[in-house]
Amino acid sequence: MHGTTPVGGHAPAAGGLAKASLRYVEQTDATAVQVYVSNPRGWALTEGDPGQDAAFLTGCGERGVTAYIHAALLVNLGSPTEATVERSVATLEHALRRGKAIGARGVVFHAGSAVDAAHAEKALDVVRDVLRPLLDRAAGQGWPPLLVEPSAGGGRSLASRVEHLEAYLAAVDDHPHLGVCFDTCHAWAAGHDLATAGGMTATLDALVRAAGPGRLQLIHANDSKDTCGSTRDRHESLGKGTIGAAAFAELVRHPAAAGVPLIVETPGGELSADHAADIALLRGLPAPR
Repeated sequence: MHGTTPVGGHAPAAGGLAKASLRYVEQTDATAVQVYVSNPRGWALTEGDPGQDAAFLTGCGERGVTAYIHAALLVNLGSPTEATVERSVATLEHALRRGKAIGARGVVFHAGSAVDAAHAEKALDVVRDVLRPLLDRAAGQGWPPLLVEPSAGGGRSLASRVEHLEAYLAAVDDHPHLGVCFDTCHAWAAGHDLATAGGMTATLDALVRAAGPGRLQLIHANDSKDTCGSTRDRHESLGKGTIGAAAFAELVRHPAAAGVPLIVETPGGELSADHAADIALLRGLPAPR
């Protein structure tokens, strides 16, 4: 792959954002890193430690590391429950503020779900009502862009297949402050056959058609434990799952992926030797000719 493309993984933050994540960067030789800045499975929001934030910003700058934030997994802007939508907006705003403080290049959030059939037709209207003003605010405040990540499918997801991105982006009038994060395991679970030769290329071609050129801003490079179309989001180390290493070689050769940072969220993140192997595998893939 191209030598200047940032490659890294999701880093731990326990014990101090800078302390934990910069140790991870050094142990894995990562040039990109993704972190949580709040409880990934809860709504509690905590202000960052200014000392750790400053050390993270400086440490990433000195090492040439590109940083991203992954918002809490409960975020669902299309929920039929008003309190969930309000908490989701507050969580994203918190992550965006923290993103500016630590120099993050984007905040990833899941596309969300309509949850029940009765709400399905209204869910994208709810997304429009809350996401459009948040994107305007983020752009005005100099906060990083939001990056919507299609899900693994099932459960009345608002975007799982890449084609669904067209309607999702149209709901916010193709706002320039909304980018896309493409997760290979999610796409496979949603029914994109990435393992067959040409499958990854066709999927990324479809993503560009749906979202437009330049909208893809981050890639989560994950293999899968499950079959194509399973709607199960269980990650596996690269080349050890059902997608296989050849698909990732096809991924890095695609023009839409040129220079787009790659983040692994494979098992054993705390044991950085596992992530180091996945990062090395991606770096070793042949560059586009």
